[in-house]
Amino acid sequence: MKKLNKLKKDYSETEIPSELEDIVNASINKAKASRKKRPVFKQWAIGAAAAAALFLGSINMSPSFAQAMANVPVLGTFVNVLTVQQLTVDKETYQADVSTPAIEGLSNKELQATLNNKYIEENKVLFEQFEKDVAELEKAGGGHMGVDSGYEVLTDNDQLLSIARYEVNTVASSSTIMKYDTIDKQNNVLITLPSLFKDDTYVETISAYIAGEMERKMAEDENNIYFLNSEFAEDFQTIKLDQSFYITDTNKLVISFDKYEIAPGYMGIQTFEIPTDILKNHLVGDTYIK
Repeated sequence: MKKLNKLKKDYSETEIPSELEDIVNASINKAKASRKKRPVFKQWAIGAAAAAALFLGSINMSPSFAQAMANVPVLGTFVNVLTVQQLTVDKETYQADVSTPAIEGLSNKELQATLNNKYIEENKVLFEQFEKDVAELEKAGGGHMGVDSGYEVLTDNDQLLSIARYEVNTVASSSTIMKYDTIDKQNNVLITLPSLFKDDTYVETISAYIAGEMERKMAEDENNIYFLNSEFAEDFQTIKLDQSFYITDTNKLVISFDKYEIAPGYMGIQTFEIPTDILKNHLVGDTYIK
């Protein structure tokens, strides 16, 4: 827990504007008096205060999978995923719920710190942008805006830990972005998509398979629409070298696309499990993909 405490301490030392000092101090006192109470804030410009209060309070499980974590409190061997920051704004037309994960227990402390710092920085930037956008919206006469960010553990076995982080922004419509990290817990390395393959020829093979799956799904159901031969959007051609992905508990590769990336918004996030048979000639080995 020393590393996690250091992480919380580092974040809490982030510079806070001087005009917020009174709010921060009041929040600290409140957090000390009631560590288990989830903060709900009714005043604006209190993101920094929320962070300060939370870091002095207890570490709470993410609501999206608290029940699952209660049944399986330890991920693999000595590796835990915890919520170390939760920023919440609940006003009539503005809502924010931003949860930040932290990994605890990796032998590679440098990798662990790098990932944890990345998660904190991403959500810090997200929340600050939300504050800025709301301020501009209020100047223009007001409106509705929301942001929701959280995470879920997708894979947890003796070797692999896959974490998905989502970001949903809502103004007139909503957009959804997914980010994934897959970690080899035994060798303490972050797995990238290119690292799984001998060379970049996997891009063509996977892209061809996904295009075929799009055609198949559209033929099965007219409500399935993908950007292939589309008159209204740029057609899907190929995945990126570093396309979003994760590895399942059964060691299958899943390629992921954000909302609007390859299909209309109502189709949401799109994922495709890639058959291992078509990847065999491209894989470096069968350690991760089987």
